[in-house]
Amino acid sequence: MPQLLFVVGPAGSGKSTTSKQLAQRLRAAYIDKDTTCTGFTEALLSLAGTDPQERDNNAYYQAHVMDLEYDAILRVATDNLMLGLPVVLDAPFGRYLPRERFVLDAAERYGWTSDIEPVVVHVRVDGEAIRRRVQARSLARDTWKLAHWAEFWATAGDVRCDWLGARHVSVDNTGSAPGLDALLAQLAD
Repeated sequence: MPQLLFVVGPAGSGKSTTSKQLAQRLRAAYIDKDTTCTGFTEALLSLAGTDPQERDNNAYYQAHVMDLEYDAILRVATDNLMLGLPVVLDAPFGRYLPRERFVLDAAERYGWTSDIEPVVVHVRVDGEAIRRRVQARSLARDTWKLAHWAEFWATAGDVRCDWLGARHVSVDNTGSAPGLDALLAQLAD
């Protein structure tokens, strides 16, 4: 049964590190939203006359581009799942986390068969460690987050995801590396 792993957590929690290491250990397809979509996203934002680096505080991005990005990565994931490959998705899924039926609706929309197992991997780490990581990575897209940390963390810090139709597991990424052995044991159950 191919697993579709949604790695979720706040910005700076280590989603990308966890996703890459998990994909490598599982020999899974690794799909990173930034790698897949940044080129066309920046072009669309520039054409619309908005800052091509800004996502969190960009109304045009939120209204017109974000859903296209997620549709693109879910279509690529579906292609791999239909080949019988496990897939690890590296994307924040922030807007979609409160939507309880997100996985069920996606399964219907993309035609996922009943032999595909959606799994939500919750990356856990404390807020101060996240702020330091976001600061250290020095990405242009984090400028607004850091300048408005209290506002950003008030909404992003409590990443809740109770998607129906998916198994939920967690990984502790408080230390220098995610606890993959414990996570892989959960995935094997």
